[in-house]
Amino acid sequence: MKKFRLNLITRLIIAIAIGILIGSFMPLWLCRICVTAASLFGAFLKFIIPLMILSYVTVGIADLSQNAGKLLLLTILIAYGSTLICGFTSFLVAYKLFPSFISKNLVTEIQHTTNTVIAPFFQPIMTPILDTVSSLILAFVLGLSLSAIKKRGLGTVLYSSIKDLSTIVDQVLKFVIVPLLPSYICGTLVEITHSGKTFILMSILYKVFLVVISLQLIYLFIQFLFAGFISKKKPFILIKNQIPGYLAALGTQSSIATIPVNLECAKNNGVSEEIRDFIIPLCANIHMCGSIITIICCATAVCLIYGIPIESKNIVLFIMILGVAMVSSPGAPGGSIMTALPFLYIIFGKELGNPNGQLCSLMIALYITQDSFGTACNVSGDNAIGVIVDTFYKKLSNKK
Repeated sequence: MKKFRLNLITRLIIAIAIGILIGSFMPLWLCRICVTAASLFGAFLKFIIPLMILSYVTVGIADLSQNAGKLLLLTILIAYGSTLICGFTSFLVAYKLFPSFISKNLVTEIQHTTNTVIAPFFQPIMTPILDTVSSLILAFVLGLSLSAIKKRGLGTVLYSSIKDLSTIVDQVLKFVIVPLLPSYICGTLVEITHSGKTFILMSILYKVFLVVISLQLIYLFIQFLFAGFISKKKPFILIKNQIPGYLAALGTQSSIATIPVNLECAKNNGVSEEIRDFIIPLCANIHMCGSIITIICCATAVCLIYGIPIESKNIVLFIMILGVAMVSSPGAPGGSIMTALPFLYIIFGKELGNPNGQLCSLMIALYITQDSFGTACNVSGDNAIGVIVDTFYKKLSNKK
């Protein structure tokens, strides 16, 4: 008999419910056990994150350069530009719209609960091998260097070693991080509920989700409208052909796992075989329009909720770094928010932006609960890019 398994979203919802119940009705000692377990997981997550950045970003950059040429450059520019547009647009919408339902009274109520904190029984100490900034810089250096020397047949041993490291990190994410995320979120909700924040937050966050999903759908429509204009194809036909890919992404929560279905969608949209076989796998790793909409909206909401000053220069820096750092992060559900964690300090500040702190765990909970929609937006946008690049490819071929 086939084993029955709950998907990640269902397990997270159950974990949130259990966390609220424990924080509301259980004795303090049990709450402290849950918070200690969450703290231990958070410390391990902080240890793994630099290794994830180093391996994923290095391999991602090195792989991208293997298909050098005009089409590669065009695709990267479109994908990165699309991600930045989504990031900046979502921030402007969130900054203007969210204060209308995140009132000062609600913020004051939440801030009054900040002194009600459950301390863990002990503080775990797991010192990361690298800090996050160093790991990102090293990943850029190694990735760009490998991309240059691989053309001369050099660097294969180093590339294979880092590729093996990324495989190990994949296994850690798959068998440790993702399975234990619900318990981590449960521990976080225990602390939040015990302090009295939960029901105030819930009255706000469902509105944030509605804004996020609306922004993603609107942006997808604009993408296919532009793709139809460039290719002289009917946008609504392109959107209709993309529906199977969108639904597959909702179920898998993985851009990588949706590639086979997305290739079929690209074929139905008339994208040539050589372009779809190149564009779809590439954009599955570098085009994160839906993910960045979710992360920026959630981060803006958290800033307003906790009264953290929002500085435009920090938002700009965060979006530009995130557009690069998320490369090759979509292999596992929640990969994008895991990649974003070490850079949230740019927005939240060093103390509040601690990757194993309360705000970052809240960001994980907010992101994961609607990760399916972000992934669906990502992969659907990949096919819009495929239609655009294929149009230029056919024009270049005709010139020859």
